[in-house]
Amino acid sequence: MVLCLRMAVRTQTLVQLNAELVELLDRRATREGVSRSALIRNLLEEALRTDRATAISAQIVEGYRRIPQETADDEWGDLDAWAHANTRRNLAALDREEREPW
Repeated sequence: MVLCLRMAVRTQTLVQLNAELVELLDRRATREGVSRSALIRNLLEEALRTDRATAISAQIVEGYRRIPQETADDEWGDLDAWAHANTRRNLAALDREEREPW
């Protein structure tokens, strides 16, 4: 078995923060048991992932605006009809379950 380790190259960056932000960062870093640098790195990575996910979602929505889905029919059949039938089946099963004595 070959184990490949990829070393992350880091670049030191100077960021100026006000005293309130430093205090909040330090409290959270202490709570999470990480260094201030690690916390800042984690928060930035999370924010950038969120930005990427938001951009992808916007592209999907734009695609549906450009080419709207007319019906729920596709190669699998009528998905609306399937969803309604499945909902009716589930509601009937729940109703039977509630009516049965313990």
